[in-house]
Amino acid sequence: MSISEKAAALLDKERYTTEDLLEIMAILRMPGGCPWDIEQTHESIRNNFIEEVYEAVEAIDKRDPAMLREELGDVLLQVIFHARIAEEAGEFSYSDVVDEICRKLIVRHPHVFGVTSENESAVGEVRDGAAVAETAEAVIKNWDAIKRQTKDQSTLREELDGVSRALPALMRAAKLAGKAMKTGKYSPKYSPEGCEGKDEGKLHELYGELLFELAASAKKHGVDPEQALYDACERFIRKF
Repeated sequence: MSISEKAAALLDKERYTTEDLLEIMAILRMPGGCPWDIEQTHESIRNNFIEEVYEAVEAIDKRDPAMLREELGDVLLQVIFHARIAEEAGEFSYSDVVDEICRKLIVRHPHVFGVTSENESAVGEVRDGAAVAETAEAVIKNWDAIKRQTKDQSTLREELDGVSRALPALMRAAKLAGKAMKTGKYSPKYSPEGCEGKDEGKLHELYGELLFELAASAKKHGVDPEQALYDACERFIRKF
Protein backbone atom coordinates (compact mmCIF):
# COMPACT_ATOMS: atom_id res chain seq x y z
CA MET A 1 0.00 0.00 0.00
CA SER A 2 1.40 3.41 -0.98
CA ILE A 3 1.86 6.23 1.50
CA SER A 4 -1.09 8.11 -0.04
CA GLU A 5 -3.31 5.04 0.31
CA LYS A 6 -2.22 4.59 3.93
CA ALA A 7 -3.00 8.24 4.62
CA ALA A 8 -6.39 8.06 2.87
CA ALA A 9 -7.40 5.05 4.97
CA LEU A 10 -7.12 7.20 8.09
CA LEU A 11 -9.23 10.13 6.91
CA ASP A 12 -12.79 8.94 7.48
CA LYS A 13 -12.56 7.30 10.90
CA GLU A 14 -15.17 8.29 13.48
CA ARG A 15 -12.79 7.58 16.38
CA TYR A 16 -9.07 6.94 16.45
CA THR A 17 -7.08 4.49 18.58
CA THR A 18 -3.53 4.08 19.81
CA GLU A 19 -2.90 1.81 16.82
CA ASP A 20 -3.97 4.64 14.53
CA LEU A 21 -1.55 7.02 16.25
CA LEU A 22 1.26 4.52 15.75
CA GLU A 23 0.31 4.24 12.07
CA ILE A 24 0.20 8.03 11.64
CA MET A 25 3.68 8.37 13.14
CA ALA A 26 4.98 5.60 10.86
CA ILE A 27 3.50 7.40 7.84
CA LEU A 28 5.00 10.74 8.86
CA ARG A 29 8.45 9.14 9.18
CA MET A 30 8.28 7.21 5.90
CA PRO A 31 10.15 8.37 2.79
CA GLY A 32 7.70 10.76 1.16
CA GLY A 33 6.12 11.57 4.52
CA CYS A 34 6.72 14.77 6.47
CA PRO A 35 10.18 16.32 5.93
CA TRP A 36 10.23 17.79 9.45
CA ASP A 37 9.20 14.55 11.20
CA ILE A 38 11.68 12.51 9.17
CA GLU A 39 14.70 14.57 10.22
CA GLN A 40 13.96 14.53 13.96
CA THR A 41 16.12 12.64 16.48
CA HIS A 42 15.82 11.91 20.21
CA GLU A 43 18.01 14.93 20.86
CA SER A 44 16.23 17.35 18.54
CA ILE A 45 12.82 16.79 20.19
CA ARG A 46 14.14 16.46 23.75
CA ASN A 47 12.95 19.91 24.76
CA ASN A 48 9.59 19.36 23.05
CA PHE A 49 9.02 16.49 25.48
CA ILE A 50 9.81 18.70 28.47
CA GLU A 51 7.54 21.48 27.19
CA GLU A 52 4.60 19.12 26.66
CA VAL A 53 4.92 17.67 30.16
CA TYR A 54 4.96 21.16 31.68
CA GLU A 55 1.85 22.07 29.70
CA ALA A 56 0.10 18.94 31.01
CA VAL A 57 1.08 19.95 34.55
CA GLU A 58 -0.34 23.43 33.92
CA ALA A 59 -3.63 21.84 32.85
CA ILE A 60 -3.70 19.87 36.11
CA ASP A 61 -3.03 23.03 38.10
CA LYS A 62 -5.85 24.81 36.25
CA ARG A 63 -8.21 21.86 36.84
CA ASP A 64 -9.11 22.05 33.15
CA PRO A 65 -10.19 18.59 31.86
CA ALA A 66 -10.37 19.63 28.20
CA MET A 67 -6.90 21.17 28.32
CA LEU A 68 -5.55 18.13 30.19
CA ARG A 69 -7.00 15.76 27.57
CA GLU A 70 -5.26 17.71 24.82
CA GLU A 71 -1.94 17.99 26.65
CA LEU A 72 -1.89 14.30 27.60
CA GLY A 73 -2.30 13.58 23.89
CA ASP A 74 0.74 15.75 23.17
CA VAL A 75 2.73 13.85 25.82
CA LEU A 76 1.61 10.53 24.32
CA LEU A 77 2.73 11.76 20.90
CA GLN A 78 6.20 12.40 22.29
CA VAL A 79 6.35 8.87 23.72
CA ILE A 80 5.32 7.36 20.39
CA PHE A 81 7.68 9.67 18.46
CA HIS A 82 10.69 8.55 20.53
CA ALA A 83 9.61 4.91 20.33
CA ARG A 84 9.34 5.16 16.55
CA ILE A 85 12.82 6.66 16.26
CA ALA A 86 14.16 3.84 18.44
CA GLU A 87 12.32 1.18 16.42
CA GLU A 88 13.81 2.48 13.17
CA ALA A 89 17.25 2.20 14.78
CA GLY A 90 16.53 -1.42 15.78
CA GLU A 91 16.62 -0.59 19.51
CA PHE A 92 13.08 -1.08 20.83
CA SER A 93 9.45 -0.52 19.83
CA TYR A 94 6.39 1.07 21.42
CA SER A 95 5.14 -2.41 22.33
CA ASP A 96 8.43 -3.00 24.17
CA VAL A 97 7.81 0.19 26.15
CA VAL A 98 4.31 -1.00 27.11
CA ASP A 99 5.58 -4.48 27.98
CA GLU A 100 8.27 -3.09 30.26
CA ILE A 101 5.99 -0.73 32.19
CA CYS A 102 3.39 -3.50 32.66
CA ARG A 103 6.04 -5.82 34.07
CA LYS A 104 7.34 -3.06 36.35
CA LEU A 105 3.87 -2.32 37.76
CA ILE A 106 3.22 -6.00 38.45
CA VAL A 107 6.58 -6.50 40.19
CA ARG A 108 6.25 -3.32 42.27
CA HIS A 109 2.71 -4.11 43.47
CA PRO A 110 3.25 -7.45 45.24
CA HIS A 111 0.30 -6.68 47.53
CA VAL A 112 -1.98 -6.82 44.46
CA PHE A 113 -0.33 -9.26 42.03
CA GLY A 114 1.47 -11.48 44.53
CA VAL A 115 5.10 -12.07 45.42
CA THR A 116 7.36 -13.21 42.59
CA SER A 117 10.99 -14.26 42.31
CA GLU A 118 11.77 -10.69 41.24
CA ASN A 119 10.52 -9.05 44.42
CA GLU A 120 10.31 -11.66 47.17
CA SER A 121 13.56 -10.71 48.89
CA ALA A 122 12.58 -7.03 49.03
CA VAL A 123 9.09 -7.22 50.54
CA GLY A 124 8.26 -7.45 54.22
CA GLU A 125 5.32 -9.45 55.58
CA VAL A 126 3.67 -11.91 53.17
CA ARG A 127 0.22 -13.41 53.56
CA ASP A 128 -1.35 -15.96 51.18
CA GLY A 129 1.32 -15.34 48.59
CA ALA A 130 0.93 -11.57 48.54
CA ALA A 131 2.76 -8.80 50.35
CA VAL A 132 0.92 -7.14 53.20
CA ALA A 133 0.57 -3.41 52.51
CA GLU A 134 -2.55 -1.93 54.06
CA THR A 135 -1.48 1.72 53.97
CA ALA A 136 -0.05 4.03 51.32
CA GLU A 137 3.13 4.29 53.42
CA ALA A 138 3.58 0.52 53.35
CA VAL A 139 3.09 0.49 49.59
CA ILE A 140 5.78 3.16 49.12
CA LYS A 141 8.14 1.28 51.42
CA ASN A 142 7.78 -1.89 49.35
CA TRP A 143 8.03 0.07 46.08
CA ASP A 144 11.29 1.70 47.14
CA ALA A 145 12.77 -1.58 48.39
CA ILE A 146 11.84 -3.42 45.19
CA LYS A 147 13.19 -0.55 43.08
CA ARG A 148 16.53 -0.72 44.91
CA GLN A 149 16.68 -4.47 44.37
CA THR A 150 15.76 -4.46 40.68
CA LYS A 151 18.18 -1.61 39.97
CA ASP A 152 20.89 -3.26 42.09
CA GLN A 153 21.17 -0.27 44.43
CA SER A 154 22.69 -1.73 47.59
CA THR A 155 24.07 1.52 49.04
CA LEU A 156 22.70 5.00 49.64
CA ARG A 157 25.25 6.39 47.19
CA GLU A 158 23.92 4.14 44.44
CA GLU A 159 20.34 5.13 45.26
CA LEU A 160 21.19 8.83 45.16
CA ASP A 161 23.03 8.34 41.88
CA GLY A 162 19.79 6.88 40.52
CA VAL A 163 17.93 10.20 40.90
CA SER A 164 17.77 11.77 37.46
CA ARG A 165 20.25 14.56 36.84
CA ALA A 166 17.83 16.01 34.28
CA LEU A 167 15.41 17.05 37.01
CA PRO A 168 15.21 20.75 37.89
CA ALA A 169 17.86 21.29 40.56
CA LEU A 170 15.42 22.15 43.36
CA MET A 171 13.26 19.10 42.71
CA ARG A 172 16.38 16.94 42.59
CA ALA A 173 17.74 18.42 45.83
CA ALA A 174 14.47 17.64 47.62
CA LYS A 175 14.50 14.03 46.37
CA LEU A 176 18.14 13.52 47.34
CA ALA A 177 17.61 14.98 50.80
CA GLY A 178 14.45 12.93 51.32
CA LYS A 179 16.17 9.66 50.47
CA ALA A 180 19.14 10.48 52.70
CA MET A 181 16.94 11.54 55.62
CA LYS A 182 15.02 8.26 55.44
CA THR A 183 18.24 6.40 56.26
CA GLY A 184 19.10 8.64 59.21
CA LYS A 185 22.43 9.51 57.60
CA TYR A 186 21.49 13.10 56.94
CA SER A 187 19.66 15.86 58.75
CA PRO A 188 19.29 19.46 57.52
CA LYS A 189 21.80 21.85 59.07
CA TYR A 190 19.56 24.89 58.81
CA SER A 191 16.02 25.80 59.80
CA PRO A 192 14.84 29.39 59.39
CA GLU A 193 14.20 31.39 62.51
CA GLY A 194 10.57 31.35 63.54
CA CYS A 195 9.55 28.23 61.65
CA GLU A 196 8.74 26.23 64.77
CA GLY A 197 5.05 26.13 65.58
CA LYS A 198 3.92 27.59 62.27
CA ASP A 199 1.07 25.90 60.44
CA GLU A 200 1.55 24.34 57.01
CA GLY A 201 0.31 27.41 55.13
CA LYS A 202 2.69 29.75 56.94
CA LEU A 203 5.62 27.37 56.43
CA HIS A 204 4.77 27.14 52.73
CA GLU A 205 4.86 30.92 52.48
CA LEU A 206 8.04 31.24 54.58
CA TYR A 207 10.06 28.74 52.57
CA GLY A 208 8.77 30.17 49.31
CA GLU A 209 10.00 33.61 50.30
CA LEU A 210 13.36 32.25 51.44
CA LEU A 211 13.90 30.31 48.21
CA PHE A 212 12.97 33.36 46.15
CA GLU A 213 15.35 35.59 48.10
CA LEU A 214 18.18 33.05 47.73
CA ALA A 215 17.62 32.91 43.97
CA ALA A 216 17.50 36.71 43.78
CA SER A 217 20.66 37.07 45.88
CA ALA A 218 22.50 34.57 43.68
CA LYS A 219 21.41 36.50 40.58
CA LYS A 220 22.58 39.76 42.14
CA HIS A 221 26.04 38.31 42.73
CA GLY A 222 26.34 36.82 39.26
CA VAL A 223 25.68 33.22 40.31
CA ASP A 224 23.33 30.96 38.32
CA PRO A 225 21.14 29.54 41.12
CA GLU A 226 20.09 26.50 39.06
CA GLN A 227 23.69 25.54 38.29
CA ALA A 228 24.83 26.30 41.84
CA LEU A 229 22.20 23.97 43.29
CA TYR A 230 22.97 21.31 40.66
CA ASP A 231 26.63 21.41 41.73
CA ALA A 232 25.61 21.25 45.40
CA CYS A 233 23.60 18.11 44.64
CA GLU A 234 26.67 16.51 43.09
CA ARG A 235 28.75 17.34 46.16
CA PHE A 236 26.00 15.98 48.41
CA ILE A 237 26.03 12.61 46.61
CA ARG A 238 29.82 12.35 46.95
CA LYS A 239 29.49 12.57 50.76
CA PHE A 240 28.09 9.05 50.79
